[in-house]
Amino acid sequence: MSTQDAYEEYYVPHNSKLPIFASIGIFLTVYGMGNMFNETKAGVDSAFGEIVFLLGSLTMAATLWVWFSTVIRENHQKLYSNQMNRSYVWAMSWFIFSEVMFFAAFFGALFYVRVYVVPWLGGEGERSPADYPFFPGFEAHWPLMNNPNPELFKGPSDIISPWGLPLLNTILLVTSSFTVTFAHHGIKEGNRKKLINWLVATIALGLIFLCVQAYEYYHAYVDLGLTLGSGIFGTTFFMLTGFHGAHVTLGTFMLIVMLFRALKGHFNAEDHFGFEATSWYWHFVDVVWLGLFIFVYVLGS
Repeated sequence: MSTQDAYEEYYVPHNSKLPIFASIGIFLTVYGMGNMFNETKAGVDSAFGEIVFLLGSLTMAATLWVWFSTVIRENHQKLYSNQMNRSYVWAMSWFIFSEVMFFAAFFGALFYVRVYVVPWLGGEGERSPADYPFFPGFEAHWPLMNNPNPELFKGPSDIISPWGLPLLNTILLVTSSFTVTFAHHGIKEGNRKKLINWLVATIALGLIFLCVQAYEYYHAYVDLGLTLGSGIFGTTFFMLTGFHGAHVTLGTFMLIVMLFRALKGHFNAEDHFGFEATSWYWHFVDVVWLGLFIFVYVLGS
């Protein structure tokens, strides 16, 4: 066997400007979001942050649309070898791992604040209330309803019960893990109707989840006073659930793309990694929500 026969041909795509546009989109999105938060905190009535955030989001959406369309077209042209396909598997695996570390940082912050910082401020451990003369009479209880500086950070009047809307959302996402698995079985069985029907069910469950979470946020802000400005409890709550909601939104969009591809006749038992990668991501989102439900809602109530 010659050296050439020992290796598969590896497809090298042409030079692309898409990574540059993706970088610009990410920068504008983050920069705009930061300005939105600063404008809200400073009481500035300006739409600059919202405009920049919108431009960044549109830039990212357009870039991803073109990029994924190119990948799909190249795959249908049979330009990819098994070696190239393995690179996609590893890329998606490392992407999900990076997302695991992303949420681990926020869960770690929640753990540190709840287990160490709040008890310290209350005088537990080696510290005493005299070490914090700026917060006299502060009592350390989680969830933190009465903040050390209540004039600056007014705490919420109540917390969200885990056995209402959060439990409903848990049921929705756990059910969606089963429906996306059934859709995957539809591909392996060559049953396109089964694939499409279960994909539609999964998308519907994801959209219902987002609607329930939007109502939960409205209830928290308007009725309970639980906001990003209500202290560390509100901050950790919205950072964890908010970023998870963003991931559910992205996952739902990915599932919608998979549905359109399925309707166009894409995927078969041997070639369906686009769908498989999406299902991996959706299962990851479901597992993160289970962690949120336990550590933020149940143990945090």
